[in-house]
Amino acid sequence: MKLSTKGRYGVKAMLDLAIHSAEGHIALKNIAERQDLSEHYLEQLIATLRKAGLVKSIRGAQGGYTLAHEPSEITVGEILRALEGSLAPVDCVLENEPADCVYSSKCVTKKIWMKIRDSINQVVDSITLQDLIDEYNELNKSEGYMYYI
Repeated sequence: MKLSTKGRYGVKAMLDLAIHSAEGHIALKNIAERQDLSEHYLEQLIATLRKAGLVKSIRGAQGGYTLAHEPSEITVGEILRALEGSLAPVDCVLENEPADCVYSSKCVTKKIWMKIRDSINQVVDSITLQDLIDEYNELNKSEGYMYYI
């Protein structure tokens, strides 16, 4: 399975929001500059993340975006699924959707795809934004130069 830029950039944007949360509401322009992302593309990603209940927006001169929950309560899996949809490697094992294959009940390889799906979900659901913040802070503290998201 290969993630699209939506998933990768969305995780970067959410981590940037989490790292800079002490600064208050963050303008998309600032995230775009720090992460070298297109502001227009970032607007689309953040709109999806807002609809998923992961970020909040405030309008106006002092407006911007913040996380809707504490970093310890937002998993990478939630972010990826909001932007990418199911993380299943093939359509026949999508969560909450019946298999659309006449061979599904007799398919030997389906078990492989289910195990891959479940393993991916287990990993991304076990990593929170707080875990990533801690890793970011630890790397930047000990190495003497800035690590990037």
